[in-house]
Amino acid sequence: MKPIFAVLSLGAPLLLAGCATSPGQVLTAIACQAPPGFHEAVLVNKQSLTDPTWTPFGRPETGWSVYAVRTAHEIKTRCAPETPGFAHRLARWQSRHALTPTGAMDKASFQVMKTGWQAQRPFVAQRAAGVCPDPPADADLVTLPATETLDGKTVQLRADATRALETMVAAARRQLSASDLAPDQLTVFSGFRSPAYDAARCARDGNCDGVGRATCSAHRTGLAVDLTLGATAGLQVDSSQDINRIWQTRTPVYLWLIDNAGHYGFVNYAFEPWHWEWNETNANGQVATALARP
Repeated sequence: MKPIFAVLSLGAPLLLAGCATSPGQVLTAIACQAPPGFHEAVLVNKQSLTDPTWTPFGRPETGWSVYAVRTAHEIKTRCAPETPGFAHRLARWQSRHALTPTGAMDKASFQVMKTGWQAQRPFVAQRAAGVCPDPPADADLVTLPATETLDGKTVQLRADATRALETMVAAARRQLSASDLAPDQLTVFSGFRSPAYDAARCARDGNCDGVGRATCSAHRTGLAVDLTLGATAGLQVDSSQDINRIWQTRTPVYLWLIDNAGHYGFVNYAFEPWHWEWNETNANGQVATALARP
């Protein structure tokens, strides 16, 4: 599977050099450069991608670079953010959401997107209502096989979420090529965390601010799972540094998840590319058989 931004650097220079890797990529690159009338939007998008004044999740970030892939999926385009084709699709999305259809990513447009993404997470709705959900009973939790966790770590999830996860991961491993999937990618490095465990981490790390360590974490539900995507050089798989999160969102495995995870009931917490939550109401027939197993 080729990355969603496989055409990021394609276009006239690459065509002239005769370096295009496939006819499909060439056609996509041409189409992304074709829509007229978006010159100003392209300039704005190039600038805002790395604008350090953006704080979509409460801290300064490198613009919306971390969310570029998620945004492209939202507006249904394979075009890179710095192209007229991206601006054209963004303008159509803005129009559908009662926003001025400029084709330029602004903070108001991103906030609407973020609100929609967060609304897909039942945990967020519970927290907005002032509810911190109770953890599942021990009998409802299962321990994942050591072969499915990072470095054989002991990880538990709710049984129904586990079956959905197994189905999704098996599909990803079938569909991704060997060159697109490192051996440890799609292994799990965190699942269910008890309230007592999270409280101890909060006390130890001293950063329970809703971004670093949440005082009421989605992991207490047994439905949240942290999947290994890899990490950029020198950083850990759960490093929230912008450079790491940007790197992770460009991996083929993340791109596959953005395109396909919803079919299995999993939705991403956009700030953390590795963090996925199972919402059984989102799961379609692809997991019905797995979930019916005793």
